[in-house]
Amino acid sequence: MTTPPVQTLSTDVSVAPQLGPQAMAQLAQAGFKSVINNRPDFEGGPDQPTNASIEAAARAAGLAYVFLPVAPNYQSPDEIARFAELLATLPKPILAFCRSGTRSGKLYRAAIGS
Repeated sequence: MTTPPVQTLSTDVSVAPQLGPQAMAQLAQAGFKSVINNRPDFEGGPDQPTNASIEAAARAAGLAYVFLPVAPNYQSPDEIARFAELLATLPKPILAFCRSGTRSGKLYRAAIGS
């Protein structure tokens, strides 16, 4: 079993490309406490794992889980504010993911104001 590719942004937040249900137990074993899914369902077609399947696996692994889907090229002020709220309230460390990890990283930087 391969470990999901993770990029650390701070001591409490990391990002990753698309994750599937099978990765949730590995993330819990790696010490993550929360997962934020920033990728809309079926953005990558019918083979993309659905939010519901990932959420079920995350909860079964003991992780807090939030679905905050955002477009790849635009994150609204409301979405950025919600992400900031999640950063402040979810158990840490947090892993956010999307297709490549880029939009989750953009959300993080916008949410912390840098």
